[in-house]
Amino acid sequence: MTNTHATPDTPAARLAALLEGAGLEIPGGVGAREPYGAFEADLPSPEAALRITAERHGGAWGGGAEGHGGAWGGGAVHLVADDEVDARWARTAAEFGIGGGEPGGGGPDGGPSDGASPDGGLSGGAPLSGGSTNGDGAFLVAAAVRHVPLVWSRVRPGPGWSPAALLVGDRGRFVAVTRDGSALLGACRTGDGVRLVAFDRLPDRREEAARSEAAETPAQRAAAWAGLFRDVTADDALRLAWAEWLGFNRAAPDDVLVRIARLRVGSLRPRRDLPPVATAALATDPDWRVRAELAEAGPDLTPDQWSALFFTPPEPRHPQFLVERAAWTGADLAPDTYERLAAHPRPAVRAAAAELPGLPAPLATRLADDPLPAVRAAACPAAWPHLDPPARRRLLDDPAPVARRAALLAHHEEHPLPRALYDAENLGERAVRHCRLERDLAEHLAAHPDRDLREHLAANPHLPPDLVAALGHDPDDAVRLAVSVRPELTEDQRASVPYTFDARATRRTLPWVAALHDDPDAMRRCAASAHPLLRGSAARARRLPPDVAERLARDEDRVVRLFLAESCDDAPADLLLEVWRWWDGSFSHPDRPRGHPNFPRTDLLRYTDDPSPRMRRLAPDDPESTPELVERLSRDPAAEVRCRAAEDPRLSPATAVRLLDDVHARVRAAAARNPNLPARTLVRVLRDRTTLRDAATNPGLPVRIMRRMLEGVGPRR
Repeated sequence: MTNTHATPDTPAARLAALLEGAGLEIPGGVGAREPYGAFEADLPSPEAALRITAERHGGAWGGGAEGHGGAWGGGAVHLVADDEVDARWARTAAEFGIGGGEPGGGGPDGGPSDGASPDGGLSGGAPLSGGSTNGDGAFLVAAAVRHVPLVWSRVRPGPGWSPAALLVGDRGRFVAVTRDGSALLGACRTGDGVRLVAFDRLPDRREEAARSEAAETPAQRAAAWAGLFRDVTADDALRLAWAEWLGFNRAAPDDVLVRIARLRVGSLRPRRDLPPVATAALATDPDWRVRAELAEAGPDLTPDQWSALFFTPPEPRHPQFLVERAAWTGADLAPDTYERLAAHPRPAVRAAAAELPGLPAPLATRLADDPLPAVRAAACPAAWPHLDPPARRRLLDDPAPVARRAALLAHHEEHPLPRALYDAENLGERAVRHCRLERDLAEHLAAHPDRDLREHLAANPHLPPDLVAALGHDPDDAVRLAVSVRPELTEDQRASVPYTFDARATRRTLPWVAALHDDPDAMRRCAASAHPLLRGSAARARRLPPDVAERLARDEDRVVRLFLAESCDDAPADLLLEVWRWWDGSFSHPDRPRGHPNFPRTDLLRYTDDPSPRMRRLAPDDPESTPELVERLSRDPAAEVRCRAAEDPRLSPATAVRLLDDVHARVRAAAARNPNLPARTLVRVLRDRTTLRDAATNPGLPVRIMRRMLEGVGPRR
C-alpha cells in the first residue's frame, strides 16, 4: 500500500518506492506512526541494528571504540553471492521467525534449511531458537540508502519480495527485526559478496553486551580518554563541535565557559544561568564581541557589569544593540552610565538610551532637545510629562516630521485630536489606539472600512461609551472581541457583547490586567469574570490571594489553569498535578508545572503502575524511590518513561549503555547525557558527529577532559 499523502520527491515517497520496488507491502503506508506496543523497549534503533550487520562477526555491540566488550557470538553468518541472496535470506528468515518463512521451518522450496549445516556459515554451532512472527508475516525493516529516512517501517512480504533489491549501491545495507524485537537478520554488501548476519535472543544479547561494555577497568578508562583525542587536530571539525556544545554542560567550570565564550562559537547565548565568576570575567572581556554575546545571553547583570559592557575598550561596533538589550530587559543601570549614554557621540546610542525605563527625567528632557530628530522623537514619550510649555511647543512645531509626530502623539493623549491633523500628519494606528479623539474623527474611524483600524479604536481608553457600544456590535468578530475586554465594562456590559472566542488561539496577557496584578480586589473581579481572557490574565500574576488562586485552579478553561500553573507561585498542588497530566512545559516555562515549588514531592510512588506514562514518570521523583525502580522504568513500554529513567543519576552504567541504542531518539539523547556512562562509551558518542551534541553536555565529563577538548581551538572570525 503506497502512502497516498507522499509526493514523488519526498523522503517518505522515496522510502515507499524502495520498499515496494523490493516486493514489500507497507500496511498503513510509509510514515504512518504506529506504536511499537509492549515490545518497544526491546527494539534497537535502526542505526544500532545496522551496526551489528556491518561489524565483523564477534564484534562488539555498538562498535567503534577499541576495547569494547560484549562480543556477539552464536549467531548465523552467511557469505553469499548476489544471485544467492534471496534464497539464503528466505531460509535464514524462516529459521529466525522473520517474515518470509515459518519459524523453524524449511526454505521456500520445502527443503531443509542449511543454517545449521557445517557449510552454512553458522558461527559457533549453537542451536538457534526461532523469533516471534505475526500471523500476517509482518516485520520491521530499515535500509541504509542515501536520501531515504533511516527508520523502522512495518512491512510484510509480497509475491515478488526480493531482499537483494534493498542492497542499493556498493555499500548497500539493510536489516530486519521481528516485531517483538526478539530476532534480527541483516544484509551487508562487502567486497567478497553479501554477508547475512542473524541473531536470536536480541534483548538478552543487548543486555549482555551493555554489561560487558560497562564493566571497564581503570586501565581501559584511561585508554578510552586518551583515545578521545586520537587523530583530532586543533582545527578539526570534531573539536570545533565539542567547543560549540560544551557550553551547555552544567558541570563545566568557569574557566571552560569563559574560554568557550572567547571562542565565540555561540553556545552560551541561550544560557541564563551563567555562574557569577564567568559573568564577571566576560563583562570586562577586551573583545567587544564577547561582551555583546554576554548581553544576548541575558543573564542578570549588575549595574557595574552593564557599564563594563558599554564602555570597556574597545567599545562595541554597534553599541546601540547593547543599550536596546538593556532597555528590553529592564536593566538597572548606574547613574553615571545613564549620563554617559545620554551624552554618547553616536545618535543611535542616545536614541536607544532615551527608551531605558530607568532614565532620569533630567536626561530625558535633555534628549528631547537633542540636535538629531530621531533622538528627540525617541525621548518624547519619557520626557513629555516633565517638559515645560515652551519646550512642548518647540516639539509640536518641530520641522522634522518624526519628532513632530512623536510630540503630537504625546500631546493628544491629553487633548482631543482633530481629524484634519490626524490626516495631515499621518499619525497612524498609534493615535487610533492611544490618543483622545475629537468626535468627528472617532465617528469616522468607527465606520472605517479597515477592520484593523476599528480593532485599534476598540482598544482606545478614551472612546465615548456610545461608540464603545456601537463597536460592540461591529460586523467583525475581532473588533467585538477587543471591545469585550475593555477595563471599564461591567460584567453585564461585557456579556452583552456578542464576541466569539477561539480557545485554541494564542492568548496574551491584557496590559490593564497585568498593571493590576498587585491589587487583590481587582484580581478577584477578574477571576470572577465570565471572560476567559480576563481570567487568564489574572492567572498570570506571580502572587495571588489564596481564594483567587483556588478559584482559578478550578476554572473550566484549561488554558487558565495552565497559566496559573506556569506563572503563579501560589498555584495549589492539586492543580499542578492535574495540569501535569496533559502539559509538561513550554519554551517560556520549561520547568512548569513539575518544577513549581508547590508541586507534590511525596506519595508519588503510587503512580509507578499508573496507566498514564506521564504519571509513571513521576515515580522516581519520590524521596523513597530506589535505583531498582529506575532500572525497572528503563524497560517501560513508553518512550517518555524510559527517557525519564535515562536522565536519572541512579541509573546503572550498563542500562545507560543499553539505552544509547533505544528505538526512540529522545531516549538515546538522554542516555548520552547520563553521568554514569562508562568512559569508553562516552568517548564513542563524543567521536560520533550524530551523538556528540548530547554527549558534550554530559556532567560526567572530567574537567581535565573538558579543558583538553578546547586545546588549540582559535576564536571564530
